[in-house]
Amino acid sequence: METKDWKIIKDEVYGKKGTLRRDELERDFESFKIGFLLRKAREEKNLTQNQLAELINKKRTYISRVENNGSNLTLKTLYDIVEKGLGGKVNISIKM
Repeated sequence: METKDWKIIKDEVYGKKGTLRRDELERDFESFKIGFLLRKAREEKNLTQNQLAELINKKRTYISRVENNGSNLTLKTLYDIVEKGLGGKVNISIKM
């Protein structure tokens, strides 16, 4: 059985970069990655979801949703979580 590179599989299943379906996949992955990074940072600070939620005036269930899927996260809330809750800094870049 032939093994395929992940990039080839993405091209075949989701289309080449720049196509609607592939762009949606890439955005969804970035949202997932944000949630994962926030969870990792929270755990490194030894905070529970409830403790982080209290620091930024949100509910624990909201923190859970963000960590499981970073979509629908406003920039303000991202800044609140990272800066107020975790004591870090947000660094955003835009690629053209």
